[in-house]
Amino acid sequence: MSNDNNINAKRLLWAGFVAILAAGVGFGVRGGIFANWAADFGFSGAQLGAIGGAGFTGFCFGIMIGGVVVDKIGYGKLVIAAFLFHILSAFITFGAMQGQDSATAYQFLFWGMFVFALANGTLEAVANPLVATLFPENRNHYLNILHASWPLGMILGGMVGWFLGGEGGWGWKAQLALYLVPTIVYGVMFFGQKFPQSEATAKGLKFGEMLKDVGILGGLVVSFMLYLFFQGTIAPFFEADSNAPKLISLFIAIITLVSIGAITKFAIGHWLLFVLFITHALVGAVELGTDGWIQNITGAILSEKEGKILFVFTSAMMFLLRFCAHFIEEKAGLKPISLLFVCALLGCLGLNLVSAVTSFGPALGALLVYALGKTFFWPTMLAVVGDRFPATGAIAMSLMGGIGMMSAGLIGTPGLGYFKDRYAAEELKKADTELYADWQAPEQKSQFLQFDTVTPIEGKRLEEAKKTAVDERTEAQKTVVAADIEGNRRTLKVDSFIPAAMAVIYLLLMLYFKAIGGYKPVKIDD
Repeated sequence: MSNDNNINAKRLLWAGFVAILAAGVGFGVRGGIFANWAADFGFSGAQLGAIGGAGFTGFCFGIMIGGVVVDKIGYGKLVIAAFLFHILSAFITFGAMQGQDSATAYQFLFWGMFVFALANGTLEAVANPLVATLFPENRNHYLNILHASWPLGMILGGMVGWFLGGEGGWGWKAQLALYLVPTIVYGVMFFGQKFPQSEATAKGLKFGEMLKDVGILGGLVVSFMLYLFFQGTIAPFFEADSNAPKLISLFIAIITLVSIGAITKFAIGHWLLFVLFITHALVGAVELGTDGWIQNITGAILSEKEGKILFVFTSAMMFLLRFCAHFIEEKAGLKPISLLFVCALLGCLGLNLVSAVTSFGPALGALLVYALGKTFFWPTMLAVVGDRFPATGAIAMSLMGGIGMMSAGLIGTPGLGYFKDRYAAEELKKADTELYADWQAPEQKSQFLQFDTVTPIEGKRLEEAKKTAVDERTEAQKTVVAADIEGNRRTLKVDSFIPAAMAVIYLLLMLYFKAIGGYKPVKIDD
């Protein structure tokens, strides 16, 4: 812990806690109002996934840019910027109104979510290195406490939809606006506080020296994520068959990579940090991407109310468990990489179990396994970077957080939306080809990376069928809803391949650290 008596370490920790809480509340509420947006504006699963994805990609820019400049301009200025972004995002998002054409509403929601994520990323560019600096002897424990606020925020956000949403409840705008309450609180808690310097800044390291371990290898991961982002963002402004979005995005990616190379004098970068960056992209896709859809998916398989209850339950388990990281590390003897390996196995198992549930009781057990799996991924990965690469200051930690969020926004959330559309359409085709022809939305196309383009089931009609009482549904509605449920099950099974791949990576890293004498934190002078 910092020895500077003028630095209130615990107040800064809890201010960061409340800041991430605001992000979690917004995220939790958003997961419960996807159905509102589908009903009001007729969005497909892929469109909803893209809007949800913007709630991650904006984070990347906030944390990456913030992480680069935080050691130079100080934590306080970034907190002010984040606060203003949080307020601005509300004004943009609430510009979407029922009765607007779908394209206009989509733009308001997409950019509102983007600015919201930009605020969240800017805050994490402050909170992660700040806590890592304040508590250098126990980073994993305190980073897990810091990030316990994320599931707590999701609990509160989920409960908003549970108690205040639904028929006759609050509208989606009133529900979403509640994230502004913790926003004001964290602004007050950070106000007037003195902040420490990172170990790298205290040692007088220059920016190029901090970026050296990232190097060309780490730059490749960052540049690839930027390529995906800009390709998807600027594509709507060009003809469908135009190559301009790809070329422009490729140019931006190359410029980014060359810039990183020039700043670091074309240092290759550390292979371990490169592997951690790639692995954290998988973390973002499976943890946050799945979190963005899990309430919707379980609500479709069981019922909307049960989906909300299960979401709150999973988030509550995650919140409590993140206070146990120190106990697990000390008493169970699981070092960070070993803990991540166990979590990956549980995550894979949990998603497969959830895909098979048919009633509420087994769903609780399946989601408990999933919660155990996903709980420690994000903060423990940050702790590993802080432990092994202190010379990077806030940069590597922020870049890795940005990569995870960018992956959630570009791969996890839209990918799950695409597979929901694809598998539901396939199941309906299999059950009744003529019914699929009647229920498809020909003006909408679901696309994801290089996978085949899919024509999804019409969003508004599907939501109406799901909201109709089971005994009042027509035969056509029953068939369509059944196809949608089976599509959700198949989506979760595909999702489970991601933590399976992560488990292989963590196992190899465990063998590496065993070969060099075991995992331990390092100092800049080591």
